[in-house]
Amino acid sequence: MPEFEPPAPVVEPTPRRVRVRLGPTVIADSRRAWLLDEISAHGFPTYFVPLDDVREKVLTETTAGRWSVVAGGRRVEDAAWSDDRFEQLKGHVTFSWEALDWYEEDEQVFVHARSPRHRVDTLHSSRRVQVFIDGQEVANSTRPVLLFETSLPTRFYLPFDDVRSELLTASETVSRCPYKGVARYWSHPALPDAAWNYPDPIPEIPKIRDLLCFFNERVDIVLDGSPVERPVSPFS
Repeated sequence: MPEFEPPAPVVEPTPRRVRVRLGPTVIADSRRAWLLDEISAHGFPTYFVPLDDVREKVLTETTAGRWSVVAGGRRVEDAAWSDDRFEQLKGHVTFSWEALDWYEEDEQVFVHARSPRHRVDTLHSSRRVQVFIDGQEVANSTRPVLLFETSLPTRFYLPFDDVRSELLTASETVSRCPYKGVARYWSHPALPDAAWNYPDPIPEIPKIRDLLCFFNERVDIVLDGSPVERPVSPFS
């Protein structure tokens, strides 16, 4: 199985209105943002806004090309930075997705910007999916929803009724995905955070609601009687 290879970065203008908040204070409001569509050591997709579209006196430079953000009595260190690798981004700045709140139009977006090259499709299937952990069958279903996501392995979302849920316990782990929503995790005695589900996925991905999915990279999956090779991905 080939290892995950991120695509080359792309810089392009976006037609979306982009806003950034620190608490109740709007730090940036732009209709002239650029999208840096990138997955690399530098980070994930993000928007860069012209410095002219940033609220006055909220940026305090800490080092060359990096700023702290100050507003409403709060200060977030090194929460804004520039990127001069690309000519289009000179004179622009982006912000931390962890420390500040981002909006596309009037909807909040989490984790990172959504790439227009990143697609998520879900399809109902009648293929038999069996899941084994340490040789023990923990799921057996002929009614999965298959989720196909750009650059990632096919995921098999299964009804809870087809999973031996008595072998799983709810984990405290929570994660966010800009393409799917908020995930809650489930652990097996032999494998912490072995599976996840989206109780309330974003409106664009309704079919995976209340279904359970196991990490292909960490469990053994048999599809229509044939073992599926464990993929190598960022989640391995």
